[in-house]
Amino acid sequence: MNVRRQYILPNCTLILEGFSDISSSNAQDELLTILVNAECYFVGIPQKLQGGRTFLENLVKSVSAYAQEYLSGIPHPQNHQSSEDKIDLETIPGDHLHRLTWYPSISVNNSPVELILTTVQLFDLVEGIDQFFADSRTLPDLTLKLQPVSRRYRPPDEPLAQRVIPASLGMASLVVAAFVLFLLPIPQVREPEPKTQPTPTQPLPNTTPSPSPNTGSTPSNP
Repeated sequence: MNVRRQYILPNCTLILEGFSDISSSNAQDELLTILVNAECYFVGIPQKLQGGRTFLENLVKSVSAYAQEYLSGIPHPQNHQSSEDKIDLETIPGDHLHRLTWYPSISVNNSPVELILTTVQLFDLVEGIDQFFADSRTLPDLTLKLQPVSRRYRPPDEPLAQRVIPASLGMASLVVAAFVLFLLPIPQVREPEPKTQPTPTQPLPNTTPSPSPNTGSTPSNP
């Protein structure tokens, strides 16, 4: 059974066509489980975007990452798309416009397709994709896995000039200290003088004559 879903916004329309997989245990009469064709139209732009499931997955990933990057100002890498039906989005500086480039599969067309979207058209496309994910009857197996951006993409809190000042002052102080040390005279190295060993004292010989025994007067006999 063919199933057709339309998500119509004031400036963008997303149409998904397919059929239900009756072999699935979750199959219902209006459940779209197999996508055959996806189309995207913008008001005022004759060119349309069209493709299969790969095209829809790339469109969802690219638009989601770009919208988060545009709102937060933090770069979001977009290298997770399939090479077939790849979609790139970039900002046109100064005009509040966005360039959407679609690289169709080789079997369809070799030349890329570029669309210039206004911010309103872009976020109508974001709203259409959000309505598609909120619709549990359409491609329930397709989910958008949002992952936090690596901290290396986070812009620094202080501008580069302020972060360079402490390092510059440190380098300047080091140069000044090296210059001052260069002007100082080189201290002379004196070899240590040998220390005189103290002469060990020896006890002097006792020159005092010791009294000889019985040298006194002999007592006279009476």
